[in-house]
Amino acid sequence: QVQLVESGGGLVQPGGTLRLSCVVSRIIFSINSMGWYRQAPGKQRELVATKSSIGTLNYGDFVKGRFTISRDNAKNTVYLQMNDLKPEDTAVYYCRFSHRLGVYWGQGTQVTVSS
Repeated sequence: QVQLVESGGGLVQPGGTLRLSCVVSRIIFSINSMGWYRQAPGKQRELVATKSSIGTLNYGDFVKGRFTISRDNAKNTVYLQMNDLKPEDTAVYYCRFSHRLGVYWGQGTQVTVSS
């Protein structure tokens, strides 16, 4: 069973920064993708950023250079550095891990941007 454990969410003021982390318990296939999605109240879950094991990057259109995804494969960990946070970034952020046999989600971590 693959488990994803997220950390790093919290309350931050507009313009502030946060760094999310997600540890994946088991990685069987070397070809895989790790990333982040988010869901705000009343909205659909949307892509924030993903990075594959071969380096392919995808970012949501709203990111506009403010967020950076990275991976530490030795630690089975994916990070999301979020800068210049805005109130509209408030959401539950979910870690996602996928390989050819399945897709796995973390439990989510709340990010609230408010003064």
